[in-house]
Amino acid sequence: MPGEVIDRPNPQALPSHIPDDVLKLAVQLDKSKLDETDYDGLKQFRRAANYIAAAMIFLGDNVLLERDLTSDDIKPRLLGHWGTCPGLILVYSHLNLLARKYDIDIIFVVGPGHGAPAILASLWLEGSMGRFYPQYSRDRKGLHNLITGFSTPHGLPSHINAETPGSIHEGGELGYALSVAFGAVMDKPDLIVACVIGDGEAETGPTATAWHAAKYIDPAESGAVIPILHVNGFKISERTVSGCMDDKELISLYTGYGYQCRIVDDLEDIDADMHRSMEWALSEIRHIQKAARSGKPIMKPRWPMIVMRTPKGWGAPKKVHGEFMEGSFRAHQVPLMAAKTDKEELKELQKWLESYKATELFTKEGGINDTIASIIPLDDKRKLGQQPITYDAHEELKVPDWHQYEVKKGSLASCMQTIGELLDQVLVDNPHSMRIFSPDELVSNKLDAVFRHTGRNFQWDEFSNARGGRVIEMLSEHNMQGFLQGYTLTGRTGLFPSYESFLGIVHTMMIQYSKFNKMSRESTFRKDISSINYLETSTWTRQEHNGFSHQNPSFIGAVLNLKPSAARVYLPPDANTFLSTIAHCLRSKNYVNLMVGSKQPAPVFLSGEEAESHCRAGASVWKFASVDDGLDPDVVLVGIGAEITFEVIVAAAILRKMAPSLRVRVVNVTDLLILELEGSHPHALTNADFDALFTADRPIHFNYHGYAKELQGLLWGRPNLQRISIESYDEEGSTTTPFDMALRNRVSRYHVAEAAIKGGAIRNEKVRLEQHKLLSTIREEITKTQEYIMKTSKDPDGTFDVPDFESGETVKREAGYAD
Repeated sequence: MPGEVIDRPNPQALPSHIPDDVLKLAVQLDKSKLDETDYDGLKQFRRAANYIAAAMIFLGDNVLLERDLTSDDIKPRLLGHWGTCPGLILVYSHLNLLARKYDIDIIFVVGPGHGAPAILASLWLEGSMGRFYPQYSRDRKGLHNLITGFSTPHGLPSHINAETPGSIHEGGELGYALSVAFGAVMDKPDLIVACVIGDGEAETGPTATAWHAAKYIDPAESGAVIPILHVNGFKISERTVSGCMDDKELISLYTGYGYQCRIVDDLEDIDADMHRSMEWALSEIRHIQKAARSGKPIMKPRWPMIVMRTPKGWGAPKKVHGEFMEGSFRAHQVPLMAAKTDKEELKELQKWLESYKATELFTKEGGINDTIASIIPLDDKRKLGQQPITYDAHEELKVPDWHQYEVKKGSLASCMQTIGELLDQVLVDNPHSMRIFSPDELVSNKLDAVFRHTGRNFQWDEFSNARGGRVIEMLSEHNMQGFLQGYTLTGRTGLFPSYESFLGIVHTMMIQYSKFNKMSRESTFRKDISSINYLETSTWTRQEHNGFSHQNPSFIGAVLNLKPSAARVYLPPDANTFLSTIAHCLRSKNYVNLMVGSKQPAPVFLSGEEAESHCRAGASVWKFASVDDGLDPDVVLVGIGAEITFEVIVAAAILRKMAPSLRVRVVNVTDLLILELEGSHPHALTNADFDALFTADRPIHFNYHGYAKELQGLLWGRPNLQRISIESYDEEGSTTTPFDMALRNRVSRYHVAEAAIKGGAIRNEKVRLEQHKLLSTIREEITKTQEYIMKTSKDPDGTFDVPDFESGETVKREAGYAD
């Protein structure tokens, strides 16, 4: 697609019709001059970092321009994004000075993730690259390796990721930097996170809602974020929304969000402008925090933010081939893409790189001069790339013995209400290292027991302000995921409960996080972190009242696609198994844990001891529902998922009466990944164990909560797969009754019984003799039940009663109320 045609570089926004009085809302600061030493240090740091960043994109040799550039010095593939780099380097240099001057902890979260050259160059200058990567030592050899290896298979990638010291954010997919930054400062009262949001990223939905995140920061207990909106005006081939907004429009927007807006745009004296603004922001933060920590919190404090206007690709050639470069979209990625083959572009590149006068900035050994060093923190732990909180800050979570919350076998209990009791104590025992991030659904999901000792942390609500609540509820799954990531990657533990159908909103965020976590595990310096924990309830099986839109178990598949080292998916069948599972997940490290369960009162099939054993194994034969304890079965019936397993149990009871000669083994699977092919996942059963559990040759029918293709993928490669049948969620739904949902998706007791008779008849002559009659009876029962539901709008009485296999009777149970 051709780029936008512009008639001048760095075009300014056209004036709006907003009254000029709005400009009074912008923060005005005195134009005081910088200390000369600081000024020189900042300017030379920026020159050096800009030189290195540009060289990283282009040079495969001759990295200090010790001779004229030739085609052979240029990399065969030019990869990288120059456009954002000068602005990021400007911010980085000032954060370093701020950290050195005030001896404070700062993390830099970078939304424009493809600005990696800027960050890597700055990290090299401060010595952080050499600290974690000896091959990038702060000398000639290290600089050569950094520049020539960038964006090559043997070097560092073109975007910020877990290999980048100091980073806590995967810099690929846009939209999440700001929420991650706010998650990081929670419960870290002395931490400052500076977060740059590119004006392209500012157009994303997740970023739009993340501006509200400051409303969930209690300054008495947490640190602060300095949001920096970087307005350089262009994306890949056109202007940005923010770039076309004048100061009045930007000030109105961000004042409405609740911020004090400071515009930094004095290109003639940018360092003085930025330093004044940084010091102002820090002063405002300290003022807000001091008030809160002295017991006099400011209601609706106006946190500081900075709007930084600089040209796109600042410092690049002004024009190339008669087209504007600096201050246009052409500087977004590689400004001189043909430098290897075009002599004019090669000459422009030499001129551009020489403009930084690198020989003045580096010593003969390739180190940095004293002027640059003067703005870098003396204490390594204060350097942006060596903040321990970004790579070695894990706090062990205290998790109580879950057995004290176990419920009586044979009773009825909601899994969510039961684990709510445990979570309440976890929050009490970990007042500064555990939070729950929920999209406004805790009460609906029956987890409200957590509110016995804590509350919500919504600071703009007079009824929850300044009360130290451990629960963040906001109707934005994106924000909850971002908070969870920032909180987890800085050493703490979080839980994300959600309606099942809407966890898919953060599917790609979870994937990006998992990529970051994968590379973290492969790095030499990043230590363990808590697992990221999803609690999926209000599942499709009981969303009959909310309709088809609320019936979607697809997040299971998203997690299954992760690397085996990360993916963990659990579907506990009752309250005690859920207690065991969540206690395990909260203690675990480095995984993506997905727990799927029911919130309605349901049978407790296993005692605490049995539940522990069942969860340890990942699956087991449920002898109480099997014929002759499951020995020598004709068919194996497998339930995966709470409500789905209940249908298997009822089917087993029906079959005892309907086909007493049929030998049934009932199996429940709680750890989904035991089914995967031997050796493909740490939890996968060996073939011998698989055959011991499911038999080597008998028909197996899976009744599964998710999509059949997920199960088919897990089972692929197991021997003798032709004996397996699967029923699962089949995208059938509406506003209807709970049992009608099972009928529509063919996971009801009747469909399980039908599969059992078909499978059992292969071996069992008596069943085969009666097969047609038995199946006809079942199909008639399905039709009668569907007609009853259509006529009465309710399920038949007794549908949810629990079978007692010893007496042959049932224990009465209601369906539970809809919410």
